[in-house]
Amino acid sequence: MDGKTWALWGLVLIMTGCTATSHKETLNKPIRSLKEAQARAERFGSVIAVPEFETTPEAIRQLVDRTIRTGNAALDEMARLDRDRLTFDDTVRALDDLHHMVGTAANRLAFIKETSPNAALREAATEALKTLQEWAVGIEYREDVYQVIRAYADTKPQLFGEDAKLLEETLRDYRRAGLHLPRERRDQIEQWRKELARLSTDFDTHITRAQKALRFTRNQLEGVPESFLNQPGIRTGPDEYTIQVNVTWQYLMIMENARREDVRRQVETERYRLAREENAALVGQILALRDRIAKALGYAHWADYQIEPKMAKTATRALTFLQETAAALQPRFEEEKALFQAMKARDTGDPQAQLHIWDWRYYANQLKKERYQVDAEQLRVYFPYQRVLEGMFRIYERIFELRFDPIEPPWRWVPEIQLYAVSDAVTGEPLGLFYLDMFPREGKFNHFAQFGLIEGKLLPDGRYQRPTVALVCNFPPPRPDRPSLLSHAEVETLFHEFGHAMHSILTRAKYSRFAGTSVPRDFVEAPSQMLENWVWDKTVLDSFAGDYRDPSRKIPREILQKLKDAKKSSIAHFYRRQFSFGIMDLVLHTRINEENAAEAIPLANRVLGEVFYPMPEDTTFITYFGHFTGYDAGYYGYAWADVIAADMATVFEQAPEGYLDVSAGRRLRREIYEPGDSRDVNLSVERFLGRPVRREPFLRELGILTDTASAVR
Repeated sequence: MDGKTWALWGLVLIMTGCTATSHKETLNKPIRSLKEAQARAERFGSVIAVPEFETTPEAIRQLVDRTIRTGNAALDEMARLDRDRLTFDDTVRALDDLHHMVGTAANRLAFIKETSPNAALREAATEALKTLQEWAVGIEYREDVYQVIRAYADTKPQLFGEDAKLLEETLRDYRRAGLHLPRERRDQIEQWRKELARLSTDFDTHITRAQKALRFTRNQLEGVPESFLNQPGIRTGPDEYTIQVNVTWQYLMIMENARREDVRRQVETERYRLAREENAALVGQILALRDRIAKALGYAHWADYQIEPKMAKTATRALTFLQETAAALQPRFEEEKALFQAMKARDTGDPQAQLHIWDWRYYANQLKKERYQVDAEQLRVYFPYQRVLEGMFRIYERIFELRFDPIEPPWRWVPEIQLYAVSDAVTGEPLGLFYLDMFPREGKFNHFAQFGLIEGKLLPDGRYQRPTVALVCNFPPPRPDRPSLLSHAEVETLFHEFGHAMHSILTRAKYSRFAGTSVPRDFVEAPSQMLENWVWDKTVLDSFAGDYRDPSRKIPREILQKLKDAKKSSIAHFYRRQFSFGIMDLVLHTRINEENAAEAIPLANRVLGEVFYPMPEDTTFITYFGHFTGYDAGYYGYAWADVIAADMATVFEQAPEGYLDVSAGRRLRREIYEPGDSRDVNLSVERFLGRPVRREPFLRELGILTDTASAVR
C-alpha cells in the first residue's frame, strides 16, 4: 500500500531537467554525503533536504505552535490583498505554498507517530497531529481567504496547464468544503470535519498500538518451520513459542503452515479482534459523522463525496465494477473451494468437513506443495534481504536511468536506518532521498508502506524542492546464524513499495498538490502493482536471486513456472478477499448513518462473509482495518488500479528487452511518474500505453478470459 498521504494539499507541472552537457563533471559519479548531494542540487537549481525530526515532546509541541502561527500569518496576509491587484502567485500559488509547509510538518509528525522507538514521542506526535489536522481543516473555512481566491477567479485569468488545473481544483475544494452554503451551516460542517480528523487519528493510533501474544507448545505448532520457531522472540521457553498475531509475517507463517485447525482458528480469531475494545465504538461514530458531512454538502452519502474527484467518479460505478468482477470470478472461486474442502476432508477423515476462513491460506499453501512441489519456506534461501535489495536497486537504476548511493544519515531513530541519494544517471542531477526502516520493533507501524516526508514542489524562489521519502516495512529480521530471508511474496511487496518511492521521487511537479503519489486514490497503486510483475520474470530474478549459502545456485526455471501456476491456483481466493474488503467499504459508506450506526460492525461482517468466508465468531475485523481511514470509500481502488496495472505491464512484456527494457522504463518515468496528477491521469496512461486502457489483461490474469498459458520468460 502507499503510506498515509499526510500532506494536506498539493499540485504539479512538468519541468525540464538540466542538460548533461551543463554538468559533465557529475556524470556517473557517486554521491558520498548529504552535503555533496545538496551542493550538486544547487547547480541544478534544486534543493535536497532531510527532515529535522523532533526528539522531545516539547519540540513536537513547538513545531505545531510554529506551524500554526506561520500559517495564520500567511492566511492573514492573503486576506489583506488589494482586490484590484490580485495575481496568480499571491493567491492560488501562495495557498499551495502554505499547504506544502503545513503538509511537511504533518508528514514529520505522522512519521514520528508511526516509527519512533520512544513511546513518549509517539504519544506527543499523536496529540500534536490531532491539533495540526484540526487547525488545517479550518484553512478551507477562512472566508476572507476564499473571497480573495474567488475575486481572482472572477477576473477570468488566462491560465494554462497546471496553473489552470490548480485554480480549478482549488475552487472545487472550496465547493466540497461547503463555502457556498450559509455561514451557520458551513461552520457546523467545519466543526464536524475537525471532529472527524480527531477520531480518525485515534482509530489509526489504536491499530498501531494493538498487540496480542499467543503462546503455544511445539506440538501445537506442528507443520510450522523450525527455522521460524527457533528465532529469537518466538522461542520463549523450553517448550513455549510466542506468536504476536499483530505482526503480519508471524501471523501469516502460522496461517499458512500450522496443521492444527484449532491453532489456526485461534490465531485468526485474535487477529480479527485486534483494537476491538478501543475502535468498536469509533467505527460507528466515524461512519455516522462522515454521512452527516456528506449529506450536509449535498451528496447522497460519503462514498459519492469521496469518489467524486477519483477516476470512478461515483460509488455506483465503483461498486458495480467490484460486484460484476466478483460474480464473474464466482465459478473459479467455487472450484478452488471444492478443492480445498476435499483436501480438508482427506486430512480430517470427515467427508463433510467444512471450510472456514482460517483454512484457506493453509490449504492454498498445501496445494502449492503437493500439486506444484512449491514450498514457499524452502524458497526463502534464494532471497536474502540484502542481495534482493541491491538487486532491485540495479534493476530500477537500469530501467529508470538512475543511480542510488548510500549516504550517512544525519540522525538515526534506530541504528539500522539507512539513507540513499537518488540521482539521474544521465545528467547527474540529484532527484531525492529515501530512508529504509525495514524490520519490526515494538511500537512501530506494523505493515508495509512508503511515507512521504518532504514532497516535491517548485519553490517561490524558483528552485525545485526534491522529495524525501521513507520505506517502512516489517520483513523477517536477520538472525545470528543467517541473514534476513524473504519469501517470494515479500520480494513482491518490496518491489511494490519501492515503486511508490520512485513515483514520489521522480516527480517534476510544479505544485505539491499534484506531485508524486498525490494522484487519484484509485490510480495511485497502479504503477507499483505493475512492478510486481518483475519478480515473476526469470531474467529479472536471476539478476539477484541466489541461495545465500551458494549464490551461484539460481531458482530453476521449472520451479518458477510452478510458482506461477501455484499462484493462479488460489487467485480467485486472493481477489474475492480483496473484493470483499472493497464491497464492505462501499456498503458501509453508502448505508450507515446516525440512525443505524450500531449496525456497522455486524453489517461489515455480513458483507465480508457473503463475498468471501464468514468471519470467526465474536470478531470485529474492521476495528483493525487500517484502510478504514485514508482509503475510506476507496478500497475498491486496489482492484481498479489492478486493471490498469495489468494493461501497463504489457508494454514491458512486448518490449525488446522485456522487463529490463530501458525505453519502456523511460516512458514510464516520463509519462506516469514525472507528471503525477498535473494532468488527467487517464491521459497519462493513454500516452504510456499508446491507446486507451483494456480490461482483457486483468481478466486473463484472473482466469475469467482464457488464453494460452504464459510461459516463464
